[in-house]
Amino acid sequence: MVRKGRLQEIISKAIYADDPKLYTIAYRDFNEIKEVSLPEFLQMSEDFQTIPASRILSIKRLNETIYKKAT
Repeated sequence: MVRKGRLQEIISKAIYADDPKLYTIAYRDFNEIKEVSLPEFLQMSEDFQTIPASRILSIKRLNETIYKKAT
């Protein structure tokens, strides 16, 4: 059995067990950092096809950071 990574677990719970609109994704887009809602990110990234999960820097639920990429 393959175990999900922490990032996958957070996104899955946000989509299926919570309101995805409450989540904000910060991701690296070339030399700038952009912040968008989770539903917007999933649509833009075409479910991680055009923007890979490795470019996600942080995830916030309301104003609380629940994921931050180790640098």
